[in-house]
Amino acid sequence: MAMMKAVQLAPDSFIPGGRPDPLIREQHGNIGKPLSRLDGPLKVRGAAPFAAEFPLDGMLYASVAFSSVVKGRISRIDAAATEAAPGVTLVMTHLNAPKMAVVPLIKTQPKAAGNIDLPIMQDDRVHWSGQPIAVVLARTQEQADHARSLLRFEYETEASVTSFAEAKAQGTETGQIGGRPLKMERGDTDKALAAAPYKVDISYTSPRQNHNAIELHACTVAWDGDTLHVHDASQLVAHSAWSLAHAFGIAEEQVRVTSPFVGGGFGGKCLWWHQMLAAAAAKLSGHPVRLMLSREGVYRIVGGRGPTEQRVAIAAQADGTFDALVHTGTAAISPHNPMPEPFILPVMSAYASGSLKFDLEVAYVDTLANTFMRAPGEAVGTFALESAIDELAVKMGMDPIELRLKNEPETDPLTGAPPSQRDTKKAYRDGAERFGWSQRGAPGSRREGEWQIGMGVATATYPYYREPGGAARMTLSRDGGVTVEIAAHEMGMGTMTAHTQVIADRLGLPLDKVDFRYGDSFQPGVVRGAGAQQTASIGFSVIAAHRELVVELLKLAGNDTPLAGLTADEVGGFNGGLAKLDEPGRHESYASILARAQLDELVVEGTAPPPLELQHWSMHSHGAMFCEVAVNAVTAEIRVRRFLGSFDCGRILNPKTASSQFRGGIIMGLGLALMEETQFDERLGRIMNPSLAEYHIPVHMDVPEIEVIWTDIPDPHAPMGARGIGEIGITGVGAAVANAVFNATGRRIRDLPITLDKLL
Repeated sequence: MAMMKAVQLAPDSFIPGGRPDPLIREQHGNIGKPLSRLDGPLKVRGAAPFAAEFPLDGMLYASVAFSSVVKGRISRIDAAATEAAPGVTLVMTHLNAPKMAVVPLIKTQPKAAGNIDLPIMQDDRVHWSGQPIAVVLARTQEQADHARSLLRFEYETEASVTSFAEAKAQGTETGQIGGRPLKMERGDTDKALAAAPYKVDISYTSPRQNHNAIELHACTVAWDGDTLHVHDASQLVAHSAWSLAHAFGIAEEQVRVTSPFVGGGFGGKCLWWHQMLAAAAAKLSGHPVRLMLSREGVYRIVGGRGPTEQRVAIAAQADGTFDALVHTGTAAISPHNPMPEPFILPVMSAYASGSLKFDLEVAYVDTLANTFMRAPGEAVGTFALESAIDELAVKMGMDPIELRLKNEPETDPLTGAPPSQRDTKKAYRDGAERFGWSQRGAPGSRREGEWQIGMGVATATYPYYREPGGAARMTLSRDGGVTVEIAAHEMGMGTMTAHTQVIADRLGLPLDKVDFRYGDSFQPGVVRGAGAQQTASIGFSVIAAHRELVVELLKLAGNDTPLAGLTADEVGGFNGGLAKLDEPGRHESYASILARAQLDELVVEGTAPPPLELQHWSMHSHGAMFCEVAVNAVTAEIRVRRFLGSFDCGRILNPKTASSQFRGGIIMGLGLALMEETQFDERLGRIMNPSLAEYHIPVHMDVPEIEVIWTDIPDPHAPMGARGIGEIGITGVGAAVANAVFNATGRRIRDLPITLDKLL
């Protein structure tokens, strides 16, 4: 806390972002243009190699067997029929698997990437239903899958906890993230609730949810002596390389993880057991191995959201001012990864209140570990918080937008830090006008035949993040082209495209002179493609590398140049070279500088500064989510007719890719609101709908016209003036839909998903 206070009190100039990025002033370059994705042609031609598309000589195919019991030990394995099956070359179980150390859990060490704190196939123990207990290798995938089906296991079972209710009855404890307790109270919320003229105190629930990226989790691995190469579908190549090295007891430099293209991540494409099992099987067999999980396999060994039970209580004065804001509840987690769904995060920043309380308790269930899933915490936390605010607005007879704006905070509600840039009111006003909010009627007042029509609104919110470890390498060639390398990730969000635009403007180069390379653990930087923080991490890394480049170029230029006597702070990249910022005639091209120095290329590396800006300013993105639904009065069918997201996320680097990101998040939010639910049999401790036939996600017919707009007001303390946008699109959507359903029908649904049976 003392360190945080010192950072808050430090002069702005001492903090990263203390001086606005010069690119914020650039209005006529590549930034802000709707450039089509540079990787698009590769993908539509089928020429973009994904993790399961690397052919290697002598490659074998893997199939994974999963436990059918929750807890106990494997007492017997019958693999005779499997070993005799056509094409089979290896059956790997705990009886013959190579030694692998337990991988430290993610965020416990700078490069740790573990999701489950258990030994992998090192003993006969079973810890959850679906745990991998055998790997079969064969010459084709069909042979491997058939042979795996012939395996037979016997178990000695033990008592387990598979019910959320039973887990709560056994006792709860305060949840944590990164060692920080998710619990705080400022002021007396109980007293404020007792005294307030208006109040709500309501419970909401959300179910388990599973990851369903289009690309299945896969890897292709090969050993060359003691060196391991993994072609992966990854959001954290550098972290995975370090963790795999730890598991196999080799140096980090002996593991190379590459991931050029990822077909959707959303928090699930991290390090799970399948990569380590593939590497172990490859080591044991002496052959390269491809392991692609089936859709069922993804449900068995890749975590998702855990279920939550949430309480929101709000006390307000007659003018709408909040006297108390309470968000508490319980989340179910695995004993093997203390990662709760942190639903209390939105209440920590979204609104001002005279008193504030949040408390997230956890209950332990013997199941697969939870993990990050798009906007972890905020996605389901905003459902409860924003539904409760709507319920309070109805009780007060107040417009729900005006109630929210009445409680816009001037400083951070938790830390008191000033906002770096916050224009939530503009996002709401712009969105309300575009959507036609003034046409909204009283609950149940609009009808078109059998269809009841309603509108709802909710706040979207997600913080600006940047993790330590960003770094980049720049190679400037005599022909004036630049190659930038950073161990970042392209999962469909347009990373390559947007940062090519940024680099071109920063160096004053045309787009075709920029080569942005990523997705390789041998490149600089420890960057996760998660938490909407990759844009900031890459941005600051490129700024650091560019400064090193400018310093070296000025040294090489010497005195016989228009740049003589200038410092790195006085020059910028213009027209294929360097020029004095306020005197662009003092210019020399990169090609000229390198030619005079008799260099074909100049290579530099830069390391991003620590992310102190997060403690100095309150850095959050916000938005207003507007939804119109039609609910059939006879069948209770719900149709979302229109949706609009109005966002305040700083500067938008590429409107085309940004629109896609926002829409994708909103569509995922519609799934959260209306259909997504992992069916969990508490008798068996087993997921019962592990397929897209039974786990429902939105299809084209479920998705209406989605309009997105934004304030495009630069954040002066973020690189390029931009904050991340990958997560915020899903936040607030669940509540906007629920509030629209109430406005249409007068029925309040507080239990996700909002299915028709709850309205009948």
